[in-house]
Amino acid sequence: MTLIAIVGATGTGKSDFALDLAEAFTRVGREAEVVNADAMQLYRGMDIGTAKLDVEARRGVPHHLLDVLDVTEEASAAAYQGAARAAIDEIEARDAVALLVGGSGLYVSSVIHDFRFPGTDAAIRARLEAELAELGPGLLHARLRSIDAETAASVDPQNGRRIVRALEVIELTGEPKAARLPDEPVPWREHRIVHLRSERARLVARLDARVEHMWQAGLLDEVRALVPLGLEHGVTARKAIGYAQALAELHGRATRADAIAETQQLTRTYARRQVGWFARYREATTIDADDLDSRSTELARQAALD
Repeated sequence: MTLIAIVGATGTGKSDFALDLAEAFTRVGREAEVVNADAMQLYRGMDIGTAKLDVEARRGVPHHLLDVLDVTEEASAAAYQGAARAAIDEIEARDAVALLVGGSGLYVSSVIHDFRFPGTDAAIRARLEAELAELGPGLLHARLRSIDAETAASVDPQNGRRIVRALEVIELTGEPKAARLPDEPVPWREHRIVHLRSERARLVARLDARVEHMWQAGLLDEVRALVPLGLEHGVTARKAIGYAQALAELHGRATRADAIAETQQLTRTYARRQVGWFARYREATTIDADDLDSRSTELARQAALD
């Protein structure tokens, strides 16, 4: 087995588990490298708010697709798919194991499944984005729900970019289902999925504490340094959970307490959506995120024998 996806909600310890697994592979005579599958960790300078491991914390394990975008650039699953698959091909050519690690569900699915993204139409996109600016995401999400309730249910009602993309795809193809992943996706290539799950109450407590730590660790200073680099003009980066709230605090639109509380609430909601997304991976090996130590060596041994 040369491709293993490690998925789960934010705060379940995916990065540390991946490093444990990479070291376990080394012990059984294989090397492993990490391919990032967290959309916000693609951005240079967005470290504290994304819980990105610094170089020293990576234990010498090679990492790919970290810090590859400026905050003014738009992240897209279609572009990510090509970059991630190219990285995986290179890793496998070295006879190493690729560990696809992250919680961005669409990004993970775009890699491990044979999913092909429809094209784009600049005129349709511009019209929908103008409507988004005028009407807000709520009304556009309601429109999407009236066209395709199943697709709408999988899209955050506040994620205007995803809503616009779904409406664009439906208009381009004339098929509502074209904006969602297939019910029974075909694998891109042989792979294994490890789903880290945590009991809800424990996860919520961990997430709330993590957000508070982000502010203590200097998130506001990180955001302040990103503003001259164009953070507020970024299509994707400026809307990242924690960063939007830190910007509001920085400009006096929110108190620190309110910024932290809103980030905690949005993080909990996001984690719940992640759990729902990854639950569709019925073939995944589920591991208790609160009891990881003994599982990495076992999994590496099994995978090495496959």
